[in-house]
Amino acid sequence: MSANRTFILTWIGALLWLPLISQTSVKTVIAEKGDGIYSILRKQGINPVRHYGHFVDLNQDNLRDSMHLYEGREYIIPPVPADTVPIAETVAKRATEIKSVSNILNDDIFGKDYASTEIKSNKLQGAIYYLISGHGGPDPGAIEKYEGKIIAEDEYAYDITLRLAKELISHGAKTYIIIRDPNDGIRDQRVLEIDRDEVAYPNEEIPLNQLLRLKQRVDVVNKLYLENSGKYQRLIVTHVDSRSRGQNIDVFFYHHENSKNGKRLAESIHETFLKKYRQYQPNRNYEGTFADRSGLYLVKNTLPAMAYIEIGNIKSKKDQKRILDPDNRQALAKWISEGVLLDFDNRN
Repeated sequence: MSANRTFILTWIGALLWLPLISQTSVKTVIAEKGDGIYSILRKQGINPVRHYGHFVDLNQDNLRDSMHLYEGREYIIPPVPADTVPIAETVAKRATEIKSVSNILNDDIFGKDYASTEIKSNKLQGAIYYLISGHGGPDPGAIEKYEGKIIAEDEYAYDITLRLAKELISHGAKTYIIIRDPNDGIRDQRVLEIDRDEVAYPNEEIPLNQLLRLKQRVDVVNKLYLENSGKYQRLIVTHVDSRSRGQNIDVFFYHHENSKNGKRLAESIHETFLKKYRQYQPNRNYEGTFADRSGLYLVKNTLPAMAYIEIGNIKSKKDQKRILDPDNRQALAKWISEGVLLDFDNRN
């Protein structure tokens, strides 16, 4: 989408919002125990996928860590009358001069509730991202018991990866999701059901042998990289660590020791997390790091500049809050995407 067309869409969208806000009284609701942004919006009959960001903007001074509600506090609900046609659809109908331009993309890989992705900007236009979530198929990765159920690394890494993919796509990036589940999509449950039906892009069975699994991913990414030779390309790998139960860790990042661009990507995401922690948790030291770790098979053998991300320790009760809460998973994806945008802005 061209810059002019993006401006027209934004301008018309802003004009269309004015009568909605002026004609709709401000509605507030008290957060109850266990409420998150997604659940409180659903209770009000509002699509949390479309209006999550609007809710955060309206209530940013009343949120803990930019994502959590305080029980008993009052929150502003985005003014979205039930009979209002979504702005994107209204723009498509009314703005005849740009009716051939669509700012909504649909992909069933994200699941029924999240299939539509609204294009917010063209900030990442021309960029290509390969996203790999750790393990999958016959290998669940790290596992742990939680409230009598088994939770697995691959399900949570995949959910965060899907959320990240939507963020990147919303800014105009071409995004390849390398490990794919045909029916999971983005899920808002705390306990994500384990399955074994993940495949490798485009639709290849994942081998049982660990080395063959890793080689399959490397081959897929490198083949796509060579097909897109000359274009801006980056790889992001997402894992959940497994350490002792008493050890909670911050999010940290790896890159190849000889990759200047990979180091900048990892550092950009790391800087974004540092900034967020200073803003939302000023009394807490953020101890996540970025460092080279060239011995990892994916780091060593893939062609694109890459960042390898460890989200947390699945065995730690504190880290489980970061991993299991769907609002936290959304925030992680959003923060990573902001780091990706920073890296793209600073490209050579």
